[in-house]
Amino acid sequence: MMGAQENVDVVRRGYAAFSSGDMATLSGLFADDVVWTVFGTGRLSGPKNGRDAVLGFFGETMALSGGTFRVSVLDIQGGEERVFALHHLHAERDGKVLDQNAVNVFTVVDGKVATVDDYSGDTRATAPFWD
Repeated sequence: MMGAQENVDVVRRGYAAFSSGDMATLSGLFADDVVWTVFGTGRLSGPKNGRDAVLGFFGETMALSGGTFRVSVLDIQGGEERVFALHHLHAERDGKVLDQNAVNVFTVVDGKVATVDDYSGDTRATAPFWD
């Protein structure tokens, strides 16, 4: 079992890899059967089952936003099972701007991200942005 600091480090490495476009490192941080669930009602909502589906979801956010989707970590706290990450996200699409805080709740098992619950700060603004 990994400790709280090791789990936080896994999540920090994931955010750094995402932000720098390092998909190889990011991919290696996910369990094969990772489940990433986006809460809300928009086109990108729902579960992404498996590493390939999660990476595909990231690619879709970049494609839909014309590469403008960015996250900035505000705080990461964790324990021996879960890590909570507060981040700010910004994206632009078709003259619309998505600019808000969000929270991801990660479950880390044996040094790999097993699940992520992805909560937008304002789901009423998020769904129309992506749809």
